[in-house]
Amino acid sequence: MKKNDMAAEQSASALPFVGRTFEVHYGDTMTALNIYAADGQTMRYQVTAGPFTGATAEVRYQAEPLGAGLYALSWQEADKGTVVHVDNFDVGHSCSYYTTAALEFVCMAGTLREVKGAL
Repeated sequence: MKKNDMAAEQSASALPFVGRTFEVHYGDTMTALNIYAADGQTMRYQVTAGPFTGATAEVRYQAEPLGAGLYALSWQEADKGTVVHVDNFDVGHSCSYYTTAALEFVCMAGTLREVKGAL
């Protein structure tokens, strides 16, 4: 294994959400499953409740640790919208900041919980 590959694998394994599925629930606005791949860079989401029910995509994200269990995750959607989550995996809280392709800014806050055995 190359040195860069080992470093990427080690940093991915340090992320507490890698290889796991979490449900984010933002009240009536949205509930979604975030399915984090083992590579530490790819996440697939499925909106399961709210006005966007059925929406799904696979994105490449960047993760930045902010504190114990607290991470900023960011990515760009296929339509060029941008998303930033500030997720606390230790306490089960998520804030999401989304700029749509039409340049509308949406802020959501809610719960975050692991879903075992999902997809």
